[in-house]
Amino acid sequence: MRFEGSFLAVQPEDRLECGICWWVYDPATGDETRRIPPGTPFAELPEDWCCPGCDAPKHKFMVTG
Repeated sequence: MRFEGSFLAVQPEDRLECGICWWVYDPATGDETRRIPPGTPFAELPEDWCCPGCDAPKHKFMVTG
């Protein structure tokens, strides 16, 4: 999987931010909108998952600082 922050070593606990609307995916909380349970790392999100804030695809996300 390639995404905007993919040059970094993404860890399972890393939070990733949408490069379009700045919505943050936090694996500790999951994504209630898309029924992703807490504890799901970004790398394990379904291929068709997209940003709940703006529908951007996964490759538009980057690791937050």
